[in-house]
Amino acid sequence: METNANQPTALPDTAAAHNQPVFIPLEQVTRPNLTTEETAYYTNRKSQTLRAWACHENGPIKPLRINGRLAWPTSSIKALLGVK
Repeated sequence: METNANQPTALPDTAAAHNQPVFIPLEQVTRPNLTTEETAYYTNRKSQTLRAWACHENGPIKPLRINGRLAWPTSSIKALLGVK
């Protein structure tokens, strides 16, 4: 079997190769708010669960609503998870 010089023989086993976002450790996050997807990753919940918490206002974290989008306070997430 011939290999084409323009094609890799094997894809690297990374998140980028699988079209998955790469998240830094929560301890290193310095932004004041996180997206729903980031918060879902750190809390090990599905994004839809977080949206339901926001809609019903019954979750352990209260999101901010900024121009119709949910923003989850990083400090609240860190406090919930016991991260400094």
